[in-house]
Amino acid sequence: MQRNATTRYPILLVHGLFGFDRIGRFELFHDVKQALRDADCQVFVPQLSAVHDNEVRGQQLLNQIERVLEGTGASKVNLIGHSQGALTCRYAAALEPLKVASVTSVSGPNHGSELADSLRKALVPGRLPEHVAEELATHFAQWISLLSGRPALPQNAVAALNALTTESVGQFNQKYPQGLPSVWGGQGAEQVNGVHYYSWSGTLQADLITNLRPLDPVHGVCRALSSHFVIDEGQNDGFVGRYSSHLGTVIRSDYPFNHLDSLRRSAGLSSVIPDAIDLYTEHALRLQAAGL
Repeated sequence: MQRNATTRYPILLVHGLFGFDRIGRFELFHDVKQALRDADCQVFVPQLSAVHDNEVRGQQLLNQIERVLEGTGASKVNLIGHSQGALTCRYAAALEPLKVASVTSVSGPNHGSELADSLRKALVPGRLPEHVAEELATHFAQWISLLSGRPALPQNAVAALNALTTESVGQFNQKYPQGLPSVWGGQGAEQVNGVHYYSWSGTLQADLITNLRPLDPVHGVCRALSSHFVIDEGQNDGFVGRYSSHLGTVIRSDYPFNHLDSLRRSAGLSSVIPDAIDLYTEHALRLQAAGL
């Protein structure tokens, strides 16, 4: 029997880098959105640039929040951001805390990504490799926007990459510190300016059974990218370090998930990997219990 997890305020699912709401019949948050709607939650997926910096995307999110509030009559929203979407949500909550009931970071680089650091070092500003990478990534993002029916949204791949490095996120955090832990690997304040903060994330597991996923190329890519981590060596999901993901109340930061597992069903691996989609329904119940 489906649990009733109706939240007081609507939920907005905020995508990260190269994300989108819908392309044709494919929705990035399909499983998550369906599970939450089955649990009687009111759910929306805002339209944001696929690649841009945190503040540009944050302003876009604020505009979307206004539309949701006007359309639903609600006074606030609950924000759940995946990956860079977590930074986008944090920006919106910092600027308009009276319109945000909660921010939940899912696999969010809240202290930056060592992978972004490695890419930034490899792509020297002004050199040909950076120019080629920028053109390819930006055109890919424009293609995503076109297919999703949002061709007018601005795209800037270099701005997105710069916004995810540990240095840039450090600067971002100085301006918007709400919910951040005071010590590395710790928990942050549960509530700041009336906004509740939560986070969860995963790590690539060392045991053979969990890693035996030959038909999942995304998992292989994440394992290959994990070699770029030093601070969170052996404690990352391929894109984001475990302790970099901490924000507010840390529900758990070592689920056996790679970076994209936290958005999808476990594809027959449920005996090994907890179903990530159930975490969203559980979280809706958590928000419900908190009166959010």
